[in-house]
Amino acid sequence: MEQKKILLIEDNPEMRENTAEILELANYKVQTAQNGKEGVRLATQFKPDIIICDIMMPELDGYGVLHLLSKDENTAHVPFLFLTAKAEKEDYRKGMTMGADDYLTKPYDDLELLHIVEVRLKKNQNLRKRFERSSAGFDQFIQEARSFDLLSKLGQDRKVKAFRKKETIYTEGSFPSHIFFLLKGKVKAYKSSDTGKEYITELYKIGDFFGYLDLLQGEPYQETAIALEEVEVSIIPKDDFFNLLQGNREVSSKFIKMLSNEIKEREQRLLNLAYNSVRKRVAQALVMLAQRYQDDHTKPFSMAIAREDIASIVGTATETVIRTLSDFKEEHLIDMKGSLITVLEYDKLVRIRN
Repeated sequence: MEQKKILLIEDNPEMRENTAEILELANYKVQTAQNGKEGVRLATQFKPDIIICDIMMPELDGYGVLHLLSKDENTAHVPFLFLTAKAEKEDYRKGMTMGADDYLTKPYDDLELLHIVEVRLKKNQNLRKRFERSSAGFDQFIQEARSFDLLSKLGQDRKVKAFRKKETIYTEGSFPSHIFFLLKGKVKAYKSSDTGKEYITELYKIGDFFGYLDLLQGEPYQETAIALEEVEVSIIPKDDFFNLLQGNREVSSKFIKMLSNEIKEREQRLLNLAYNSVRKRVAQALVMLAQRYQDDHTKPFSMAIAREDIASIVGTATETVIRTLSDFKEEHLIDMKGSLITVLEYDKLVRIRN
């Protein structure tokens, strides 16, 4: 079994050494820091599985450490335990409100320390493991999230709704009141220009959450979401979603990473639109579809998709896309039968020159 890593941030030398010794005897790999500033630096370098941090420290106290680490996507998911010599409820509430996972009051015995560490590591592992991208998998994710006290009501009012092909799930300009989890089918999100031209901003597959960005920003939807085929979505009420984010740092970290990845992907697509040729952009669109909807790229990938939708991804006229796809077919990179496109040479499409 892989040795779990613990970062211990404690300014009291005796307490720091004794706690580290207990953890090391339990077969944990321990890195210590003597103040909050050093702890923040080591958290990025050491990449711990759990952080144990004193509250009352000079230079940067435990609250400051938690605040800084929760803003960093590399450390926001790490379970955070507070140590304090105070048993006051105000300290407890403040720490938990800020996102701490648990609290340990000094003095504590060996078994109490080891038990709380083991419990938090186990819960963290359960919630972070990659759940099956299906209705059953989503139910499992919900059930695991419910194991945390503050998430006990998560998903109780969850509803599943079916949408027909080309049916709108939500519309640009409307105000969000839910987020969505895709259980079946494929969904596209697009923005419309003043002239009515569409630009596809995102494609969603089974297992994706969507519609949460505008909800987080408190703004109307910036895009429209439409079913590319028959789909089923789980609808999560706004209040449950915010309880999910605010109740536990593990869950909020998942969405932080999703947001970060989504923004990076959109920025890259905008760069592609600005600097790549149409031929390169069409190839990249096919590669993106294969990456999004199939894990094994050694096998041919097939998908029924309108040429207009590919044009909306590429940012060019439909006629141009049709001509480019015909060229790809003649080069035996793809095959086409009606709306069905089959990618035959994934690697060659990836390597197409600009």
